[in-house]
Amino acid sequence: MSATLQLSQVLSLAGKEFRDRFRNRWVLAVALVFTVFSLLITYFGAAVQGQIGPRSIELTIASLVSLVIYLIPLIALLLGFDAIVGERERGSLDLLLALPITRLELLLGKFLGLAGALTLSTVAGFALVAVLLFQQFSYAGLYHYLGFVVSSVLLGLAFLSLAMLLSVLARDRTRASGLAIALWFALVLVFDLLLLGLLVASGGELGGDAFAYLLLLNPADIFRILNIFSLDDVRRLYGLASIVPPALGQAWLMGGAMLVWIVGPLALASWRFKP
Repeated sequence: MSATLQLSQVLSLAGKEFRDRFRNRWVLAVALVFTVFSLLITYFGAAVQGQIGPRSIELTIASLVSLVIYLIPLIALLLGFDAIVGERERGSLDLLLALPITRLELLLGKFLGLAGALTLSTVAGFALVAVLLFQQFSYAGLYHYLGFVVSSVLLGLAFLSLAMLLSVLARDRTRASGLAIALWFALVLVFDLLLLGLLVASGGELGGDAFAYLLLLNPADIFRILNIFSLDDVRRLYGLASIVPPALGQAWLMGGAMLVWIVGPLALASWRFKP
């Protein structure tokens, strides 16, 4: 089988997966959720200070970061947890692998199709806020906001990759869904609390640069550093200036770490994928 034919198989599977999500209105539903919540945060996030509408691009992005950290990982995990195990339960996995297609091509096709649906829904959901920020802050506001949207997509792809790994490892959809929720709970809610607890329990002795690099073990924290640490007006508000060394504030380093979170679980899933 030639390399071109392998690529065509992957793209064919990806296209089918993407069309399935589009036909069942999944993309529209997620885009609508992001649009509504992002508009509410942008317009009414400063209501407690007696102001309606975005006050600054930095504070607007800082507010939207919290929305993304909670919603996008959950949506990505729920989107991909049954990509493989669902086919296995329905008995269609063996039929797919009986075709002239490898397990790697099947895995990549599934991932790319779901990634396309997730990316489209995320970008579409934040598009209206981009228009509002452009009217308020012109191109200067769009520069930071575009970086925020790109990092949001990368965060979603990282958790989608983790979902694919869970789907390969789980024996059935029930276990896969349980593992997906547990992983979301662990990385989004518990991980930072554990690090903070270790820091407090040690009386600050575990602090320093080495401790800060533990944040790289969580893609949600990488996303947070990408969007908050680089914004000088709000980074001290979130306490990251005293915990994260300036070296971790470099976008290329955090972007590379996020790519590792995308490629790593997918590579492990490919290694463990069995019919």
